[in-house]
Amino acid sequence: MIVVDSGGRVLLMERADTGGWGLPGGFMDPGESLEETARREVMEEVGLEVDELKLMNVFSGPEQYYQYPNGDRVFNLTAVYTATARDWSHLKQDPSEVSEARLFVTSDLPADLIAPEVPILEHYTRFASVSR
Repeated sequence: MIVVDSGGRVLLMERADTGGWGLPGGFMDPGESLEETARREVMEEVGLEVDELKLMNVFSGPEQYYQYPNGDRVFNLTAVYTATARDWSHLKQDPSEVSEARLFVTSDLPADLIAPEVPILEHYTRFASVSR
């Protein structure tokens, strides 16, 4: 999920498990829709409610490969939505998942992005410039 503020800055989280920076998101719970999963993950990880979701793209393939610190390996199929948060005063961090949450301009993203997030954020940068 790409959550942006009114100035177009993107919310990224430093993940507690890997130390890399990434977007809010996670796996679906049984019976959830993609939209419900996106909203739930943003609320769980950073305490924010988001406005209308817009499907940006679906990502798959070798760029979505990831190996977790425990050795688990996955190829993600990632549906990415964009939305704005309703009230940034509720921004918090679930310390079990998030070491830090911060807004970034797309021209100054952290160097240690989690690998599967790179093509997503590159696509978003192109998508956002066309949408404005």
